[in-house]
Amino acid sequence: MPNDTLALAQTLINRRSLTPADDGCQDILIERLEKMGFNIEKMRFGDVDNFWARRGMASPILCFAGHTDVVPTGPLEQWDSDPFTPTIRDERLFARGAADMKTSLAAFITAIEAFVAEHGDHKGSIALLITSDEEGPAIDGTVKVVETLKTRGELLDYCIVGEPTCTNELGDTIKNGRRGSLSGNLTIKGIQGHIAYPHLAKNPIHLAAPAIAELAQTKWDDGNEYFPPTTWHISNINGGTGATNVIPGTINMLFNFRFSTASTVESLQTSVHEVLNRHGLDYDLQWQLSGKPFLTPKAELANAMRDAITKITNIEPQLSTSGGTSDGRFIADICAQVVEFGPCNATIHKLNENVELKEIDKLSEIYQLTMENLLTGKS
Repeated sequence: MPNDTLALAQTLINRRSLTPADDGCQDILIERLEKMGFNIEKMRFGDVDNFWARRGMASPILCFAGHTDVVPTGPLEQWDSDPFTPTIRDERLFARGAADMKTSLAAFITAIEAFVAEHGDHKGSIALLITSDEEGPAIDGTVKVVETLKTRGELLDYCIVGEPTCTNELGDTIKNGRRGSLSGNLTIKGIQGHIAYPHLAKNPIHLAAPAIAELAQTKWDDGNEYFPPTTWHISNINGGTGATNVIPGTINMLFNFRFSTASTVESLQTSVHEVLNRHGLDYDLQWQLSGKPFLTPKAELANAMRDAITKITNIEPQLSTSGGTSDGRFIADICAQVVEFGPCNATIHKLNENVELKEIDKLSEIYQLTMENLLTGKS
């Protein structure tokens, strides 16, 4: 039905689902899925609402994944309209979540409804994995649902994550992978003392400087066909007492790797420790892995989506692995082929977030045609 996707997106946007709150968004989706014969399994972990929905028991399983939570609005007075009142002007829909990612959720539903109405006896299964913990810590959301599915041996064949991926116009970019994120919390130890008696102290800043310079200049890998080379950057560094006449006893440094499939967690950790040890530093280093890199090669899912996008938009999409992490990093643990596709991302997390009206129905049509390519043997 024309504009049905827009209407559903507006209904979802009206819910003030600031992460990790869902504020009833998932119940709205579930009501429509149940009418199509989906089996619904609500999964609440901590304060986070999630659900797993599936129609059919056969393979292949095509899953749509997304999140109902949104980031905070920022200063309300700097919005041109209420961020939780969907507002149309200049042929755009303005609201928090318009692009990231309630329009994609609405498009999932209307695409599935249209597909099932036409192909009630399609092969395989259709599933949805929806969370309200993507914009927050992401510890009680998709990762927990994936763990549950993995434990009972419920694996996926294809997954489409509805993240906003396009740069200039709908259809120009499909994400077929993401870099991993590995962070370090490094404390370098010295000996505090009076700055006038440096022989009685040990300045950790001076000791650390050569090692920091080496780490900053290290070439970790060359990347590959899909990924740029791995990068290492300091995000925060501090030390000292605030006085000008005291040599600090320690400095603390936070850093982060964005790494490709050309490196591993273990290889990066080993290399950092080798540098620190070579410089003779006394240190403590705590690691935190936010997500491993994942990559979906040019196979059935990417090809089916590229074909659908080209037919609907007359645009040849590019495959990309740029950007930050997404829940695709968790889903890749139970699914060999994961891609992300959604609206343009120029305004996500910004004031006056918006999506072009002409994108909304096309997005639903792209999802529908992708299903046809994968689940009816048309491709």
